[in-house]
Amino acid sequence: MQTKISSSLEDYLETIYLLQRDHGFARVKEIAAARDVKAASVSVALRKLAEAKLVRYERREYINLTPEGEKTARSVFSRHRLLKRFFCEVLQMSLDGADEQACALEHSLTDEGMNRLVRFFEFLDNCPSVVEDFKKCLEQEKCPNKDSAECKNCNYTKEKHRSVAGLDAGEPAIVSNINASGTMRQHLLDIGVLPGSLLEVEKRGKNGNITIRIHKTSLTVSAEEAEAIIIR
Repeated sequence: MQTKISSSLEDYLETIYLLQRDHGFARVKEIAAARDVKAASVSVALRKLAEAKLVRYERREYINLTPEGEKTARSVFSRHRLLKRFFCEVLQMSLDGADEQACALEHSLTDEGMNRLVRFFEFLDNCPSVVEDFKKCLEQEKCPNKDSAECKNCNYTKEKHRSVAGLDAGEPAIVSNINASGTMRQHLLDIGVLPGSLLEVEKRGKNGNITIRIHKTSLTVSAEEAEAIIIR
């Protein structure tokens, strides 16, 4: 069960995650600079995160996320990216304004709210000119016109969609849909598999697992999850 922490501590986890992703490490000095706070404030936050078993922290040493800490950080970052895209692409806000709004809402966006936003982007990607169908799509697991010719502008009916399971190593693709529901769908969304994301297959495991690279990060998905990630 995911540990409940304050929005401020979630921000620290997200900052640590991004520093480690982009630079390979995170220390108090870098965290303080990224968050524009004093080192003393960072130390207090790190002690609380360590007590919650979300980071491994020793004074004057590198800070590392625990598996639970990384899971929480990824979830926050995934919500941030989704909200920023919504405010920027749909509501036509500036990048700075969209980023500010995403920061304000990322902590309160529920799983249901995230899932609805993702379904909205899936709809725009596959049926860009049929806005009225959006409400229908929310009521169903898949596009209502997927198996028919009713929607003349629907990319889903015009293109033979592939899944990540059919990608060759090194072949790039863009995520179109996450054809899953429940726990599997939410897991893929939380680790950053979102519509419009560029990914490529890095390697295939003997057990059917596939390692993909997405958002500058390598992730391993199961064979079933790979089949659920529809690409174009």
